[in-house]
Amino acid sequence: MTQPSLFGSATGPSAVAHIDGGARGNPGPAGYGVRIDCDDGTSVELKEALGLATNNVAEYRGLIAALAWAAAHGVRRLHVRSDSELLVRQMRGEYRVKHPGLQPLSAEARRLVAQIGDVRFEHVRREMNRDADRLANEAMDEAVAATGHRGTESQR
Repeated sequence: MTQPSLFGSATGPSAVAHIDGGARGNPGPAGYGVRIDCDDGTSVELKEALGLATNNVAEYRGLIAALAWAAAHGVRRLHVRSDSELLVRQMRGEYRVKHPGLQPLSAEARRLVAQIGDVRFEHVRREMNRDADRLANEAMDEAVAATGHRGTESQR
């Protein structure tokens, strides 16, 4: 049996980030939502209206927001859950990032992953990502209001 450290975890704080992004139309009014559950029991919600963008850009912007928050708050182990199979497979290195519009976003995400250290990516069904989905929809509503563009059915 080991005694717990008086200085916190030797590896640093950990968290689980649920991320989602979408666009109403593709491209269309877009936004992302993020819910981060920290190992100390606290939760943080992030969302942002992105104006007109594609759903894949919105997914990456949500990932970058989660990673940036984690890096800024000293998180050293992050479990990212996303309903975007494309994003998860790209971040795991299983798929190449071919689209030129996603390449700089992927590069920024990878830079932040390296800064955090231990980041795992998991693909989950949408119903397992409800809080992030709710926040992404709120952000898309704000994007619709800001752009005056209704778009079509939500793409996520």
